[in-house]
Amino acid sequence: TSTKPTRHNVLEKMKKIFSLLLAAFISPTLVFSHPGGLDKYGGHTNTKTGEYHFHRNNGSNSQLIFNKYNRKDWPHWIDKDGDCQNTRAEILIRDNIGTIKFKRNKSCNVSWGEWVCPYTGKTYYLASGMDIDHIVPLSHAHRTGGANWSRSQKRAFANDPMNLLATEDNANQEKGDQAPNEWMPSRKSYWPEYAKKWRSVKTNMD
Repeated sequence: TSTKPTRHNVLEKMKKIFSLLLAAFISPTLVFSHPGGLDKYGGHTNTKTGEYHFHRNNGSNSQLIFNKYNRKDWPHWIDKDGDCQNTRAEILIRDNIGTIKFKRNKSCNVSWGEWVCPYTGKTYYLASGMDIDHIVPLSHAHRTGGANWSRSQKRAFANDPMNLLATEDNANQEKGDQAPNEWMPSRKSYWPEYAKKWRSVKTNMD
């Protein structure tokens, strides 16, 4: 007897195939699980825990230095140009396709607009329902070499417009810190663009 594949199973298979294809080009940094080799930063990611371990060579011995991810080490939503609009406000303005309205009639904080979430394809109007997503999540960057960046480098990455998108908050929370082989947008037509953006950010991290 044969069973007819369900729509869910077909989508899961498509997602796995697409993830395998992505793996070939999205990450220019090789990551190894312990006790394998080290990446170009002198460390590796433990595939079981997701933790990044940095090995610094001291003479003939290798000392293990582990920096645990702390979001506070990656300052974000800064007002870099001092115009009262922080990074969140600037991305909301950049990605808006309608008429922007600000809180208390000041141009500092966005309250209303019109955004099409690239992950869902749906339109949203309330700014409070929008998140600013890091395409390459901060914790992922931390695990793949960013743990050893200076605070100013982490700040620059956390506020880099190239790595930011205005997305619906539930979609952003569903993604979490997952890489493309673990999570892809529900809007499948956006997959190629998402992969392209991911690869561009990762390449820029080198």
